[in-house]
Amino acid sequence: MNKDLVWIHPDAKIGKNVTIEPFTVIHGDVEIGDNTWIGPHVTILDGARIGKNCRIFPGAVISAIPQDLKFGGEMTYAIIGDNTTIRECVTVNRGTSASGKTVVGNNCLLMAYAHIAHDCMVGNNCVIVNAVQMAGHVEVGDYAIIGGTSAIHQFSRIGAHAIIAGGSLVRKDIPPYVKAGREPVVYLGVNRVGLRRRGFTNEQIYQIHEIYRTLYLKGYNTTEALNIIESTFEPTPERDAILDFIRKSERGIIRTGHHTANHATEE
Repeated sequence: MNKDLVWIHPDAKIGKNVTIEPFTVIHGDVEIGDNTWIGPHVTILDGARIGKNCRIFPGAVISAIPQDLKFGGEMTYAIIGDNTTIRECVTVNRGTSASGKTVVGNNCLLMAYAHIAHDCMVGNNCVIVNAVQMAGHVEVGDYAIIGGTSAIHQFSRIGAHAIIAGGSLVRKDIPPYVKAGREPVVYLGVNRVGLRRRGFTNEQIYQIHEIYRTLYLKGYNTTEALNIIESTFEPTPERDAILDFIRKSERGIIRTGHHTANHATEE
């Protein structure tokens, strides 16, 4: 690095083989793991904890204070996992006293202009596409993909392996393994392609599909559907993940579209 063109606080903890390009600012209460690349014009503020083998592109701001009027200056963190790429002008705010941290997991891709607000918890292997705007306290499960320019309401939850169409306005929880889109956002079927790419068997995918047929397409209310799913489907990690996610939903889950019934059977 050219030390004349960067500003690194002497208290910052920088790992081995870290590259820091010109015009970048790194504050004191910062930790950066080995082999990470920090591009030019990046700002990394107090509370940042950045893992190994990450790449952070120009204009990104990591660990700025929350955009929350209740924030009182408490010491909190923005934690970025290993092997995560943060593209141009992404902002990841640190947490508030509610949880103390904002977390982005390992092997994630945050594309340009995405915003991850205070106290969000983003799992591993997630893709947050260009200009996604994520409000505070959002939870995103592993392997979720959120399409570009989508806006996620605060306290919403997105299940593992879900995929959300670009431009979506997410106001309700989106269960695991599903495709969601349209306005308002509705269930569009099971994310079969993504599940196959990640090694799910045909038997696993079939069970997930039948669970969601019971939940969305057979006319039961949510409580009835969950009881039927629990009593009639063999216990598996996928079944239990779906049941647990829905039962813990405080905002309620997305509904199905009017003509999803025929479409979903053809997924």
